[in-house]
Amino acid sequence: MRTITYASAIAEALAEEMERDEQVFLIGEDIGESGGVFGVTKGLYRRFGAERVLDTPISEEAIAGAAVGAALLGGRPVVEIMFSDFATLAMDMIVNQAAKTHYMSGGRLTAPVTLRLVTGTAGATAAQHSQSLEAWFTHVPGLKCVAPSTPEDAKALMKAAIRDPDPVCVFEHKQLYFSKGEVPDDLEALRLGQARIAREGSDVTVVAYLKTLHEALAAAEALAEEGISVEVLDPRSLVPFDREALRASLEKTGRLLIAHEAPQRGGFGAEIAAIAAGECFELLRAPVVRACGTNTPVPYAPELEGFVIPDAARIADGVRSLVAAGVSH
Repeated sequence: MRTITYASAIAEALAEEMERDEQVFLIGEDIGESGGVFGVTKGLYRRFGAERVLDTPISEEAIAGAAVGAALLGGRPVVEIMFSDFATLAMDMIVNQAAKTHYMSGGRLTAPVTLRLVTGTAGATAAQHSQSLEAWFTHVPGLKCVAPSTPEDAKALMKAAIRDPDPVCVFEHKQLYFSKGEVPDDLEALRLGQARIAREGSDVTVVAYLKTLHEALAAAEALAEEGISVEVLDPRSLVPFDREALRASLEKTGRLLIAHEAPQRGGFGAEIAAIAAGECFELLRAPVVRACGTNTPVPYAPELEGFVIPDAARIADGVRSLVAAGVSH
């Protein structure tokens, strides 16, 4: 067991999968000698060479298109989209090509592309470099989506994504890259669709992922001093989503709060709320509450940026409202 950063865990996963399978290669802007804007691929260019760590021009559509073409011919491309905001420039390749190929070929073709989508706020990166767009991708049949919140999960889910026969979007939060956590030496790929309980509790279930998970854990710690027991559920995988884990938690708590950095309107939290209402309604003691980003672009000013995304205080307030509104079974 070692303590390493989230970024180092991803780098280890990339290197190990490239060693394991010579069809795995990396493609993206500035990922070669410079190691990418966040340094995740540092050293891989010298280790594996220019044929397997491909620096590209600034064209997300071309990057994604080249990756899809290579995948159709048996490659295992790992695409780095420097900021997930700019995946918008590659949506045809991702949504109409990668996601649809298996269906439109009658199962004869697959496009095993791994899309590393760097997401979320990072302190004054403004409206075009701070978005959380995971709901755009979870909406698309044919795409799988994961959102690792810890170094261990970042490594295990990256390995799983690369090995998966389908295109997988891996959402990596900028503010987590330098966070540290324990990672087992012999860590294997994690099965997609398997949530984890990040903190046990009995009064309220909070579902959160990426950086917001850590805000939820901080809120749970503070609320424990008030006698409120919060269970924090980390889905890890958004598509497929672990419905059984959500139900098992609600059987204990009967109350649900969903938190994420993306805007509330149309966010993935709405899908989780729909699952809870449609499949666990008899367990709910109170209406589902969401603590999400505001329905505005992310401001440049740091003090305003902090206002539009949920923090531990907002999550704690939501939990308190649930406890106050809830009824006993």
